[in-house]
Amino acid sequence: MSFFPSPFESPDLRLAWLAGLSKKMLGAGSKNEVLDLIGDALSVPEPGGDQGTLERLADLYRGQVGPVGDVFDQVDRVGRKGLPEVWVGDTSVLASAAVNAAGRAATQMTEAFHGGATVLLTLADAVGAAQRKDARGRGQLLEQRKLLGGKDGFFDDLHENDEEEWDRKNAAHFSSYAVDLMHEAVSDAQEAARIAARDLNKWAAEARAGKMETSELTSVDKLMLADTGVSGADAELNEILKAAELERASARMDLLGLDDEMAMERMLAKSETPQERAYLMKALAAGHSVAEIEEFQGKIHGKDPDWMRRHLTPVVTEADSMDDEGLAPDGSNNNKDYATFDGQRWVQGGDGSEGTCVASSTVTSRAMVDPLYALDLTGGPDGQQDDPEAFKQRLVAEQHRLHTEGDGGENWGGMGPEGQERINDSTVGSATGNDYERQDLDSAADRRAVLTEVERSVAQGRPVPVDVSGEEGAHAMTIIAQEGDMLQVYNPWGSTTWVSEDDFINGHMGKASSSDLPNAYSVYLPR
Repeated sequence: MSFFPSPFESPDLRLAWLAGLSKKMLGAGSKNEVLDLIGDALSVPEPGGDQGTLERLADLYRGQVGPVGDVFDQVDRVGRKGLPEVWVGDTSVLASAAVNAAGRAATQMTEAFHGGATVLLTLADAVGAAQRKDARGRGQLLEQRKLLGGKDGFFDDLHENDEEEWDRKNAAHFSSYAVDLMHEAVSDAQEAARIAARDLNKWAAEARAGKMETSELTSVDKLMLADTGVSGADAELNEILKAAELERASARMDLLGLDDEMAMERMLAKSETPQERAYLMKALAAGHSVAEIEEFQGKIHGKDPDWMRRHLTPVVTEADSMDDEGLAPDGSNNNKDYATFDGQRWVQGGDGSEGTCVASSTVTSRAMVDPLYALDLTGGPDGQQDDPEAFKQRLVAEQHRLHTEGDGGENWGGMGPEGQERINDSTVGSATGNDYERQDLDSAADRRAVLTEVERSVAQGRPVPVDVSGEEGAHAMTIIAQEGDMLQVYNPWGSTTWVSEDDFINGHMGKASSSDLPNAYSVYLPR
């Protein structure tokens, strides 16, 4: 049997090995070589997974839908009885608001169990289909091996008559086709597993209230913090606290000393709106001290939720943002949302003229995860300004500061990968608790392989920088969210839009910028 180094270490290696075998079979010059290659192919393990086990797990998930639905019915009955305006929890949450949040949590739980069951059933079907396709390929290989008979001896192998040549070529042809079936089976199973991981990671990220394990807040307080969205926007697409932020805020709450813990609880109780409360916890998640958060509350306390939305949330996702409205003449999506403060875009150079795409993406990413940083830019030193021109000046100054820190090029143009990684670590990673690591994407297979990690990161609320290129140069953007097979991309030209996984994999990233920049060639993953 031929020797191949470690061909089964990963599905990608297995795919490459099987593809190589298929081509070698068609070029095999002897009966013995064909038999060796058939043996090599039969040594490949079949696609893993147990269809029956996955179906039983799906049944377990599906079995939880009814009991959770009963909980929702009970909560809904309480909510419709007209609750008195009383406060509950440590942070002065209205009982009526808490009941409404519990109802929404029950609904989300039902959707999660139903969605999880569907994901597992789909994966079970895909695993079964892949294993059956693999079995067909193996069966054909065994048949061809039987038809060829035993290996030729040394002297038999020296000469091949016309009939023997026909048998060899015929066996090689059918064996190559059989190996192609096995290759398709591995590919199908790999893609099904990737999609299942993507969807299950998303459902896990949306199990939000459970992310806060701190004992310093009541269950009602944790439920309300997880439920609060940006004012006037689709709550499902615009939670103030993402899953990882809930976890970090919870962990930091547990580490506070007694005085700081009491101060934090007083600030939460003093808050006049759920949004104020959520932004305080977001600030804690971003690594700020209690003293800094007290100063921050002094700037936002008493402000209405719309003011907080403008000043503290650079990117708001509209409910219709995923609608397909076709392409503009430059190859970008017509359907874009603009990230603005009082009409001034969060855009590189303040007007799109400078080449500070790396620094500008980094500034907006930090502002998305750190409300104090966002307010410094939008509201100025006292946090009270509502002046788009002053915001523009501060925004550009911060972009220039990071461009310089990352050793960007002269005339505010270009930055190398080392500088890009450094400023993402210092600026975004300092708020999310992660170091960023560059991963090169040299092929469609590389881009497909990295998707699960990209999508898990953004589902948790950790932005992922992505670099794109084309004949006209390169550009830096940031992947900021995921829904189904769609990725939301922030372009530092001042807009966000959605591209599909297929767009990311197969060189259609121009939909987020322009057709001159189609290929994603690297991402920076939070580790």
